[in-house]
Amino acid sequence: MDTSAIKGIIVPIVTPVDENNCINEEAMMRMVNYVIDGGVHGILAFGSNGEFFAIDYKEQRKALSCMVKTAAKRVPVYMGIAGITTRECVETAKMAIEEGADGLSILPPMFISPTEDELYAHIVAIAETAPELPVLLYNNPGKVGYGLSVNLVKRLADVPNIVGIKDTSGNMTLTAEFIRTTRDKDFKVMAGKDTMILGSLAYGAVGAIASTANIVPELVVEIYDKYMAGDIEGACEAQFKLTPFRNTFDKVSFPAGTKDACNLIGLEVGNSIKPNTTASKAVLDEMAQILADLGYIKREALLEA
Repeated sequence: MDTSAIKGIIVPIVTPVDENNCINEEAMMRMVNYVIDGGVHGILAFGSNGEFFAIDYKEQRKALSCMVKTAAKRVPVYMGIAGITTRECVETAKMAIEEGADGLSILPPMFISPTEDELYAHIVAIAETAPELPVLLYNNPGKVGYGLSVNLVKRLADVPNIVGIKDTSGNMTLTAEFIRTTRDKDFKVMAGKDTMILGSLAYGAVGAIASTANIVPELVVEIYDKYMAGDIEGACEAQFKLTPFRNTFDKVSFPAGTKDACNLIGLEVGNSIKPNTTASKAVLDEMAQILADLGYIKREALLEA
């Protein structure tokens, strides 16, 4: 399987919705074009920032179809799979194939506490539903309630189309272990913490799946591009510019900060789905000031706010 396209910055794209939580296709197309124009190397539909947990199956299909058609093979589009039951996840994988997704990302089931053997069987069943598509694992212990162990990831890396992992643990030692223990395989590790992109690249990660790329794609891509060009100082400077912006997201209910920031720069993606709501004025003002400093909001707009 050719996995050469799995690298760089993949954006877990936000899902614009209207007041009835139905997909706003015009805004969805605008987002896809915005991030591609900003230089991202891939799009992940219905990751955590895509509010998969709040959007029904029919609307997910509509949004994925819109993303695939709008991307038009300029970058790969991956479908996030995050159900609790194996049957539900297999059906989502089938839908992703039907709608033309270029790959899958699998989040372990939330709420339940499967054994490693049960989790292995669950993930393999989904991967085997789409043997022609590359599959990325998604390690997010903070939201799922448990993490993928190094031994389990190493075992899953032997499945032909399971070709990588996004690690959102925030544990650099764990990220490094995923890289070290799979380096004899065609297996790609991607950073899942926007504040740790450069550190992960230094250990051998091939890129990052970064929520901030919804808003400041050029800056996030700059970290990767400068690192790959050997400009470590430049990559570090770009990382340091990004980090204060990403840190504002932690002052908002997750994942509302991403949509709030998109709206601040005029992308008009609509509100987060309740119970998430818009950030406080103080946080929005802080975000806006940072975005102005980065050149994404005109200073005249700040004066008018």
